[in-house]
Amino acid sequence: MSGDVFQFMKLSRNPGEKVEAAVRKIEFKEIYQPLHKVDAADQAGRCLSCGNPYCEWECPVHNYIPNWLKLVTEGKLFEAAEMSHKTNSLPEICGRVCPQDRLCEGSCTLNQGGFGAVTIGSIEKYITDEAYKAGWRPDMSKVIWSDKKVAVIGAGPAGLACADVLVRNGVKPVVYDRYEEIGGLLTFGIPEFKLEKAVVQRRREIMQGMGVEFVLNTEIGKDIEIEALLEQYDAVFMGMGAYKYMKGGFAGEDLPGVLEALPYLVNNVRQCMETLPADEPAISMAGKRVAVLGGGDTAMDCNRTAIRQGAKRVTCAYRRDEANMPGSKREVANAKEEGVEFRWNSQPVGIEQLPNGALAVILAETRLGEPDARGRRNAEIVPGSEERIECDHVIIAFGFQVEAASWFDRAGISSQPNGRTIASEKSRFKYQTSHAKIFAGGDQVRGADLVVRAVFEGRQAAEGILSYLQVW
Repeated sequence: MSGDVFQFMKLSRNPGEKVEAAVRKIEFKEIYQPLHKVDAADQAGRCLSCGNPYCEWECPVHNYIPNWLKLVTEGKLFEAAEMSHKTNSLPEICGRVCPQDRLCEGSCTLNQGGFGAVTIGSIEKYITDEAYKAGWRPDMSKVIWSDKKVAVIGAGPAGLACADVLVRNGVKPVVYDRYEEIGGLLTFGIPEFKLEKAVVQRRREIMQGMGVEFVLNTEIGKDIEIEALLEQYDAVFMGMGAYKYMKGGFAGEDLPGVLEALPYLVNNVRQCMETLPADEPAISMAGKRVAVLGGGDTAMDCNRTAIRQGAKRVTCAYRRDEANMPGSKREVANAKEEGVEFRWNSQPVGIEQLPNGALAVILAETRLGEPDARGRRNAEIVPGSEERIECDHVIIAFGFQVEAASWFDRAGISSQPNGRTIASEKSRFKYQTSHAKIFAGGDQVRGADLVVRAVFEGRQAAEGILSYLQVW
């Protein structure tokens, strides 16, 4: 075991100081304060150095967690940063937004024993943040450059991860994105109280320094055609993500005052970044009664954004109970502390416009029935249990789906009926699509999922591209 064998008993879990709710709910800043050097070393020293590191196996990118924890305890910050980047292209971002309670920290042996997991996420972001401040940059001195170039469509986590692996192996990536900044949903879908945008912008600087080129405000199929990319580049990677929102299929979803989650979140981020287009009105929930429908992390983002915008009341309705909700328990706890009211076992069945101009969400009580194909218990409506909740705005946050681009057929790219691009690790070259020159990964392939899984598939697809190009 590393360090004092009883270190885990002497020190309690410390994820970093959390800003109190009264302060944080009026500002768009990250709520978890960074660990100090001594705290990071102490927390890393709590690791038991298990012979079978469950944390590493449960991590979707299989980070070498015990290895870089040991390096932190030894004060070897740059070595820890290099080790962290061997498996993860965005460690400081995953350290902030991953649901560690369901992944690495949830499987930590200390957590299983009731001692509180090692604060892996906080240490992960500490490593890159502090190494960067101290002057660390990725070592590109041994890279042997080829003459190959790859177009990457989408500057989200999958696209950035793909570009990272390509450039480290001497292939020039040129990343196209329709937004004005890189990051995709990292920038425009995740509010700043979870991920401050300076963190993403710093990652852009790091990648540009490595040789990655970004072409922003450029949409494929509109500003440049796929045929041009196929002609100009040796391969193409698609990581456009999942942006099509899921509807509830009930009356009133199109009424004035009913908003989709993603446009609402994007609008708010652009207000914070001061990049909101002049012809797009700012959306504010100041003084409004808000109902958020959904129980995932996007719903929590909407809840907590509305609170920070000064909403009079925020009510979140979810059709199952709290134990069966899909979102991070940490995010639900934060939302509760900030004043969000939760209505569990409440399924929206309609939205009405009231004579006074307000809206009413019709909620039906549910009870949990038999598990579905994924093992989650189905929500069954209790007959005659409907009630109305009056509000000024309704935000629908039922999740996102993939949508095949208009040019897919023209380019010979096969998709599933649900819009997901057909590509996998078992393709001839990892994550190759039906078009030999085009690869895909992340939400584009698997549907809306975790950032860290998009990173993994972007990296895997890059390996497929390198093999296809015979670079390694």
